Amino acid sequence: MTGGNGTTAGLHVAVIMDGNGRWAVRRGQPRIAGHRAGAQAVRRVVAAARERGITTLTLFAVSSDNLHRPGGELHVILDEVRDYLLELAGEGAGGPRVHVIGRRDRVPPAVVDAVGAAERATAPATGMQLRLAIDYSARDALLRAVRAAAVHTPPNDFTRDTFARLLDPCALSGAPDVDLLIRTGGEQRLSDFLLWECAYAELWFTDVLWPDFGARDLALALEAYARRDRRFGRVRDPVSTRDARAEPARRLA
Repeated sequence: MTGGNGTTAGLHVAVIMDGNGRWAVRRGQPRIAGHRAGAQAVRRVVAAARERGITTLTLFAVSSDNLHRPGGELHVILDEVRDYLLELAGEGAGGPRVHVIGRRDRVPPAVVDAVGAAERATAPATGMQLRLAIDYSARDALLRAVRAAAVHTPPNDFTRDTFARLLDPCALSGAPDVDLLIRTGGEQRLSDFLLWECAYAELWFTDVLWPDFGARDLALALEAYARRDRRFGRVRDPVSTRDARAEPARRLA
């Protein structure tokens, strides 16, 4: 998928959903109100992504660092995640195909059960793939993949594709590299999210806080992406590039 052709077929969009707490504080509400509002934004954006024909959507639901949040706030976040997973499980083959990336040994059993239910119930789905990152750290995923490769993969068979498949053995989803990374809330950093998969991702940042993000904001991000010229380290026209490089020499002659 390249920018500039106006289609979202084959597109992998990843989103860092930032700003829930600030959204609530600005309204004089407890931070948990922001997480509940953010859960509704997830539903809106997933629906909008499906309508736009996006092939893969990865949402940063709970980072490994989020597990250090105050107990009450973390409890609400995980409850919202569990409820949404069960909702997706209820959609079955009629909803998006769900995969969860990240660790499953440090979140409550109710969340793990909901993960399994959603993945099993939506396995027959043929539409958009929805990946939820829960207790996820890209650095930890990279370390686990390196350890697995050192034990199980002969050096001569170790390729980029092999390594990519080892990044999260719990979610053998075959997701392509990220094409467009969106971050809400005004910050401009990756925050340990999909570091390998975002090697050539186009980045789009917005000041809109996640609970206010919706279909229109997703459309703006996709429009910006369509205007990008994705070269993956190459050049479009070697002849014109060579002429452009020669121009300064001609001016100095």
